[in-house]
This record gives sequence, C-alpha cells and structure tokens, in this order.
Amino acid sequence: MRTETVEIGDEYGEEYKGSYVFQEISWAKRSRIIQKHTKYSQLTGQVLSSDYVAIQAETIIASLKEQPQHKPITLEKLLDEENGIPIGLGELFSRIVNRLNSLSVEESRFLSDKSEGANRTKQSRSIGSAKSSGGQSRSYGGNQRKRCKSSS
Repeated sequence: MRTETVEIGDEYGEEYKGSYVFQEISWAKRSRIIQKHTKYSQLTGQVLSSDYVAIQAETIIASLKEQPQHKPITLEKLLDEENGIPIGLGELFSRIVNRLNSLSVEESRFLSDKSEGANRTKQSRSIGSAKSSGGQSRSYGGNQRKRCKSSS
C-alpha cells in the first residue's frame, strides 16, 4: 500500500511540529467509514444525510500510521469544533489522505453535498427484468437493491 510522509514545521504551531506518515487504507475500511456516518432511507435506499466531517476525520485517523511522539492528532481533536486542529493543517491532511486513497472529485462532491431528499444517483434508462426460480418475471427498478449469493 502506498504511503506518504509530510514534515510539518512550526507554521501550525509548535504542538503539531514533526513527521507524519499516512498510508493508503483498504476499500473495505473506507466503505465502512462512509456507511457508519451516512443515513439511508429504509424504503428507497436514498442517502438522507452524510456527516462529511466525521467521514474525513475517521479516514485521516485510519490512514495516519505515524506522528510525533506526543501524538497531537486524535479523532477527538479532529472533530472538536472549538479547540480542533488549525484549518490549514486539516486541509493538508485531507488532501494527502484523499490522494492516497484515490478519492475522486465525484466522490468528494457526493460526500460534501447533503442529499436533502434529492436522489443524486443516476436513473437507469431501462428497467431490467429477471426470472425467479419459479419462472415468474420480476422487474427491478433503479432504486431497489440487488442481492447476490455466493457459494463456496
């Protein structure tokens, strides 16, 4: 997995000075972080809300493999609205983590925009149908979840 090291001087304060090593996280880890902080409609599966700040903070912590000995970066510090980390440092860490984990511009936009009830997924132009084991035809709309079974 890819890593990136950044040296921070005293530009963000003496507390944050030192070397930070970030490592790419797995797809499963990133997906679990996103799901943890995203609320979906039970009826439609649409995104109702997504806590982008919490997703980004947890992604930073998951990617952060080394930091100065006094451990200035914690999840609590990243999420603290009153005494959190400086904006510039948070933005720097976000850029590094997004680059390492190949977060696309589209994914970033999805995570940063609140759904507010609007369906942001693209509708399929055609509706497919599949035959069930009983021989009956079932239609699947664009918002229904498809289930897969895997056998060993």
